[in-house]
Amino acid sequence: MPELEETPVAAGGGKPDLFFEEEDLQYEEEILRNPFSVKCWIRYIEFKQNAPRHVLNLIYERALKELPGSYKLWYNYLKQRRKQVKNRCVTDPGYEEVNNCHERALVFMHKMPRIWLDYCQFLMDQCRITRTRRTFDRALRALPITQHHRIWPLYLKFVRLYPLPETAVRVYRRYLKLWHELCDLISQNPDKVKSLNVGAIIRGGLTRFTDQLGKLWCSLADYYIRSGHFEKARDVYEEAIQTVMTVRDFTQVFDSYAQFEESMIAAKMETTSELGQEEEDDVDLELRLARFEQLITRRPLLLNSVLLRQNPHNVHEWHKRVKLYEGKPREIINTYTEAVQTVDPFKATGKTHTLWVSFAKFYEDNGQIEDARTIFEKATKVNFKQVDDLACVWCEYGEMELRHENYDQALRILRKATAIPARKAEYFDASEPVQNRVYKSLKVWSMLADLEESLGTFKSTKAVYDRILDLRIATPQIIINYALFLEEHTYFEESFKAYERGISLFRWPNVYDIWNTYLTKFIDRYGGKKLERARDLFEQALDGCPQKYAKTIYLLYAKLEEEFGLARHAMAVYERATRAVQPSEQYEMYNIYIKRAAEIYGVTHTRSIYEKAIEVLSDEHAREMCQRFADMECKLGEIDRARAIYSYCSQICDPRTTGSFWQTWKDFEIRHGNEDTIREMLRIKRSVQATYNTQVNFMASQMLKVSSNATGTVSDLAPGQSGMDDMKLLEQRAEQLAAEAERDKPRSKEKILFVRGAAGAAERPLSCVRGAEGRLSWGSQRAPWILLYSWTVGRGIWTLIPGPAWSCWAGAVCPSPRAPSCLSFPVPVSQAGSLSSGPIPPPWALELGGPGS
Repeated sequence: MPELEETPVAAGGGKPDLFFEEEDLQYEEEILRNPFSVKCWIRYIEFKQNAPRHVLNLIYERALKELPGSYKLWYNYLKQRRKQVKNRCVTDPGYEEVNNCHERALVFMHKMPRIWLDYCQFLMDQCRITRTRRTFDRALRALPITQHHRIWPLYLKFVRLYPLPETAVRVYRRYLKLWHELCDLISQNPDKVKSLNVGAIIRGGLTRFTDQLGKLWCSLADYYIRSGHFEKARDVYEEAIQTVMTVRDFTQVFDSYAQFEESMIAAKMETTSELGQEEEDDVDLELRLARFEQLITRRPLLLNSVLLRQNPHNVHEWHKRVKLYEGKPREIINTYTEAVQTVDPFKATGKTHTLWVSFAKFYEDNGQIEDARTIFEKATKVNFKQVDDLACVWCEYGEMELRHENYDQALRILRKATAIPARKAEYFDASEPVQNRVYKSLKVWSMLADLEESLGTFKSTKAVYDRILDLRIATPQIIINYALFLEEHTYFEESFKAYERGISLFRWPNVYDIWNTYLTKFIDRYGGKKLERARDLFEQALDGCPQKYAKTIYLLYAKLEEEFGLARHAMAVYERATRAVQPSEQYEMYNIYIKRAAEIYGVTHTRSIYEKAIEVLSDEHAREMCQRFADMECKLGEIDRARAIYSYCSQICDPRTTGSFWQTWKDFEIRHGNEDTIREMLRIKRSVQATYNTQVNFMASQMLKVSSNATGTVSDLAPGQSGMDDMKLLEQRAEQLAAEAERDKPRSKEKILFVRGAAGAAERPLSCVRGAEGRLSWGSQRAPWILLYSWTVGRGIWTLIPGPAWSCWAGAVCPSPRAPSCLSFPVPVSQAGSLSSGPIPPPWALELGGPGS
């Protein structure tokens, strides 16, 4: 059989020559007779089903040329064309031919959703995103709105296939908007919508758009209101407020419902006034007003129902619901019953046991004790999530019996709760029910111990405490209560044994309260009768004691030694305490140590303590300690000691931040010193201030002054620091001294000139004249040495300054102002030579004790 050339008839090409087989003649003749019969073409196509694809396609094209509006032919043809390219690559040109075939079909079939769906699915398979989206949009524009529900599911599925969030959001927004517009349209025009089932459409949206329930319910009710079916609208509102799950939807529905009732009342009042009837006699109006008032009254309860539908295991909302039914016992009982049956303890929000306890208290408050006992008995069998919940139930059960003075019954209840079950379990073993673990609940045991102390015997109470200790569930407070109970019954050694057992159970810091109480009670009981035993207890307590808790125990220990032991032992305890406490408590501990040492041994014994404190404490506390030390020495008349202490403390006192210290020292020198000691104090102050001054500009200016005869100021070297502070004045003073020393420098560099006396070969005498003051200088041109000297009544001070920055001192004390020659003292030639030549030596000092030294 010769091949037929595939030439689509609708493509406008030349008509091909047709070659038929003998079996085709009868179908061709039938088609010639009835070219507009779909059945004839379908029979012919079915006969040629196994023919080559171009032959089959040609028959379809011939048929569609004659019958372009046949849905059946187009549907089968498009299906056949899609099948032909099914297993090809999406880039094959055959796909585009099939796409063109679909486009030709849509010219006639644009109202057929099935054609659109097949075409969109076919484009989705080709991964043509933009073309697919535009085809979906064309479909929605071409089809009537009543058929859009067939397009949207596939459209939404398409936008979810690809990571295009913005496109997906826009498509979903259009989808919801169309639904809302449809609902608004049919609900606001009920008289014009005849062919649609409005209730079914809107209720279908309720199941589909769960986040828009409030608006859809309102649209449905609005449809019935505009249709005049007011009772149906009211039923819709009632159904809505009983089924919505969110507060937002409830608010929309309730507000719409209330507005509807108000409008009904207003319409009724208007009608009554027009008819001239009395409003008081209108029963219907009274009914509507009562219905509206009831609706407003029910709002809190309806809102609570919404929250419980969201989470039926919300314990707090169940309690609120009970309060809303206040004054209605039957409703309260029903609410409690529903709550305890609904709430799952493992899913609950809040404490489940509070529902059972409140339920039982409700019966108790109404005098139904037996019913309350029944509720508690049922509650003890509930498998709560936590052991503490069941323990609370048992304790409340016992409290109820105590309130009604059934003491024996309360004891029986708590003994039953603490009884060891047949199957023991660990307290935190979640795989076991709480009933098998409640026997280890400290809450129940504590209440039982309290009841035994109040109502039981000594033996039974002691047995309860011993059982608590055996179960190893005791707390430090339980241990202390047990010991105090034994002490009240004069079992002192038994109480001390209880403390010992508690100490063996706990570690620091939990054992602190036990040790503190134990040691206090032991000292109160025995005092100094068992001193060695008390010392052993204190040593045990201090072994491994953290610094945070050491202070109290050391003070107790020291107090014991002061009252019943030896003073030196007490001092040794205080000494240990100063090292064992926290750094923040050392200052306070040293104050106590010094006070006790002064009271026991006298103030002179505190000198070593002060010295140790000054070494150990921080700078701030060391300054305070130094001032107290110096004040003590001053009171004892030891002025030189006090001055030495001030001098030592000055090294940690920055004059810029600790002005009070320097003022105190100045006041001290004014009272007990003289001009020379004040000058010494000021010199030290300048030296300390230079030490603390770490400004680069200051250090650079000092270096320039030492190395050259520069006359610049700090402001020249550091613009912006133009404030005339004390340090700047001191620098200028040192600069003036250096310049004067340079002018007064002697011409001869071979020997040092003095004010009085002759220089020998072995030594050079140095002396001063009473009341005289001056300066001498020697050394090299670059580093002059300045010797300042002054003499006052009873004391002479020599000051040797190497340049403007360094200083060294030589002093001599004159025992009598009438013998000025005693101030003359020799300076060895070797030392004088080292001063007059060579590199600048480090500072040195020479102390002279009197004449002939």
